Amino acid sequence: MNESRAADSLREKKTAVDRELERLLGDGPGSRLFEAMRYAVLSGGKRFRPLLLLVSGEAFGGDAGTLLPYACAVELIHNYSLIHDDLPCMDDDDTRRGRPSCHKAFGEGPALLVGDGLLSLAFEVLAGAPAAAAGSGRKERAVLEIVRAAGVRGMIGGQWLDIGYAGSAATEASYDDLISKKTGALILAAVKAGAVLGGADAAGLSAMEEFGRNVGMAFQLRDDILDSGKEAEGGGARTRPNSVALFGTVGAKERLERAVGRAVAALDGAGMRSEELRYLAYGLLILDEGGGHE
Repeated sequence: MNESRAADSLREKKTAVDRELERLLGDGPGSRLFEAMRYAVLSGGKRFRPLLLLVSGEAFGGDAGTLLPYACAVELIHNYSLIHDDLPCMDDDDTRRGRPSCHKAFGEGPALLVGDGLLSLAFEVLAGAPAAAAGSGRKERAVLEIVRAAGVRGMIGGQWLDIGYAGSAATEASYDDLISKKTGALILAAVKAGAVLGGADAAGLSAMEEFGRNVGMAFQLRDDILDSGKEAEGGGARTRPNSVALFGTVGAKERLERAVGRAVAALDGAGMRSEELRYLAYGLLILDEGGGHE
């Protein structure tokens, strides 16, 4: 894998995503509202999910211009979920990306509305996104993947499990179910939506589903390892689902390595040569705050 070439290409894609997000969040009605929306979204996120959608789509011949609105919609949904996660009634986090969380900067009520606004804007962007140049039904299938992942079968269902989480009663199966919904669903949807828009056949979609499912689990395992000391240091008001608490640090790292290995094996098995997809997967093995992904 040419890591330098993949990294350069991903930086260019991230720049394109950031520029489009800035356009979408330009001054609008209720300037204070849009100020808060920009505060939440344009604060240095690494754009992991939109990059996955863009790279997945391009791996099957998708057009960057067609893919970009879908990628931005996924990022808007992701940021809405972060705002709501940080609220005192949820994860109760005072900081996000090194600065005050949206509710600390603007208040709890406004932050709730900012999250709702981002989710609604994502649907607006999806509704106006172009259909793929060829292939009937691609847009509808891609939108369904994204919307389903944001809803009760995905993030909302996972968050429901999360707020009732009891660490002492957790099992590997219950942890995997929670993470596959709360974290993994939108990551998987980004991968699959990109592949659908790019025109992947059944075998390609199957490979990308395996890739996306394992990348989603690896993403959370990495997050758990990095965050494992926060509760002990007073970083949260309650115990979060954490694979380190469940499996130990060594066990969580082993699971992380296996998940990344399975993701890359899915690409190899399908004969997919995308350096960028591999770079994004392998980046999850970087266990420091400066590396990997948000």
